[in-house]
Amino acid sequence: MRWQWPWAALIAIVAALAITATAAALTAWHERRTAKRTPDLKSYSLDDDLNTEYASELFHQWRLLSRIAASALAIALVLSVILIARPSHIDEGTERSASRDIVLCLDVSGSTLPYDRQIIDTYLKLASTFQGERIGMSIFNSTSRTVFPLTDDYTLVTSQLKSAASILKGVQTQDDIDKMSDHDYQNVSDWLDGTQNKTNATSLIGDGLVSCAAMLPGFAYGSTAAAAGDTAANKARRRSASIVLATDNVVSGKETYTLSQALDLTSQASISVDAIYAGAKESLSDQTTTAMKTAVESHGGTFMSQADGSSIESLVRQIEQRSAARNERDAQSAVDDDPGWWTLALAVCVLVWLVFAWRLRR
Repeated sequence: MRWQWPWAALIAIVAALAITATAAALTAWHERRTAKRTPDLKSYSLDDDLNTEYASELFHQWRLLSRIAASALAIALVLSVILIARPSHIDEGTERSASRDIVLCLDVSGSTLPYDRQIIDTYLKLASTFQGERIGMSIFNSTSRTVFPLTDDYTLVTSQLKSAASILKGVQTQDDIDKMSDHDYQNVSDWLDGTQNKTNATSLIGDGLVSCAAMLPGFAYGSTAAAAGDTAANKARRRSASIVLATDNVVSGKETYTLSQALDLTSQASISVDAIYAGAKESLSDQTTTAMKTAVESHGGTFMSQADGSSIESLVRQIEQRSAARNERDAQSAVDDDPGWWTLALAVCVLVWLVFAWRLRR
């Protein structure tokens, strides 16, 4: 508890004392003046008249009511002085604003689809560690589809990821696929709609990564990519940008961008790319997997696999520690008025005084 205007309370006390002293002095002066003007007036005592039981009871009642009313008024005046001083408290809070945009980029080709549910579970774990970041999600095969744009609505993010995990639950094994109902099959088809618009091509990973990067503000590709790489917009990017790419790096078809070319573009745009291997454990040592690991790490990203249980924590630490990622924690304090029970007590005292003053007048 602190007082914002203690000097105002002091002034009020001095003013109250001055008014009280002035009133007392005027009363005394008036009594002396009256006594001088009427020296021969006789005074009469009411003691004999008040000796009756009824009169005595009324007198004691009047005196009690007067004392209660006077006490209530005095307390109300004290509380008024306290409120004039503006009682307050310091409201200290920590505001955290994260300055990151993170895109979840998921390969949904036939070779990765059985493992995508595990990847989405990983995305859910990642999302649960974030606070204030904007998160978006895109899925790709030969073409891409945005599942949800960049948002800090974590209820939406969690809902969409859980829905995707539920839909993909039935495609983890061939037995699961064989047991799928028409309704479940249609749900999977609807969720993948828009990701297979090119014929004779699947899992175009470089193109998918570029499409995911296009969800981030300031990213440019095609003929404007080289010029945009050195623009002030990229150099002064206020929010750091990250992509979490999940794929097995098995390409089938002609790509517009290879994975290395896509990583070059994201690097020029100051977008970091981390990768999660989405495939069979037996293929971790394959050339396509090692090539992806080398390409991602050479561009400053982190490579992880589902087999490594500590990879989630490691990936989160990498995102947190990356120099481009900025977490701004500003401890702020504000002085807020805190009349609290003082106002209630003042209202009660005034009400008590009014009730008893009205009773005395009767």
